[in-house]
Amino acid sequence: MSSLRIARAAFRVRPAAIHTSIQRRGYADVAADKIKLSLALPHQSIYKSTDVVQVNIPAESGEMGVLANHVPSIEQLKPGLVEIIEESGGSKHFFLSGGFAVVQPGSQLSINAVEGFPLEDFSTEAVRNQIAEAQKIAGGSGSEQDIAEAKIELEVLESLQAAMK
Repeated sequence: MSSLRIARAAFRVRPAAIHTSIQRRGYADVAADKIKLSLALPHQSIYKSTDVVQVNIPAESGEMGVLANHVPSIEQLKPGLVEIIEESGGSKHFFLSGGFAVVQPGSQLSINAVEGFPLEDFSTEAVRNQIAEAQKIAGGSGSEQDIAEAKIELEVLESLQAAMK
C-alpha cells in the first residue's frame, strides 16, 4: 500500500482530524493574563510576584519579551538587564550575571541566576573604575587564567554599564 493510500485511509477513519482547528498564538499577541514570576539566586529569592504583565530578558539568542501564555521554553541568559513590568504600570530592573529562564505552562516563569542585584544598587563611577581595572588585567601579561577571568569580568561590567545608561 502506498503512503498516499495509507494517508487517505487514515483520513476516512478519522474525518474529524482534518476539521479540528489547531489553537495557535500569533506573533506578539497580547495576553490578558498575568505571569507568575520567581527570580531566584542560589541563596535567596530576590523577586516573586503574581502581578506581572511582561518580563524582558537578555537571552543568549537575543533580547526576549515574555507575556502570559508564552510557549514553554528554556532560555540561557547572558549578563544583562531583566525588566519586570508590573500590572500597576511600574517596572523593576535587575542586573543578572547570567543564568536560565524557564517558561512553563500556566504562565509561570522562573529565572535562576548565580548573581543578581537591583539596578539602583550600582554606582556608575564604581562600574567605570572596575572596567578600567579589568581592562588592565585583560591586556596585561598575567597568567592565562587571570586574563580569561578579566575578560569575563569585562563582558559583565560592560553589559552593566550599558544597562545603566
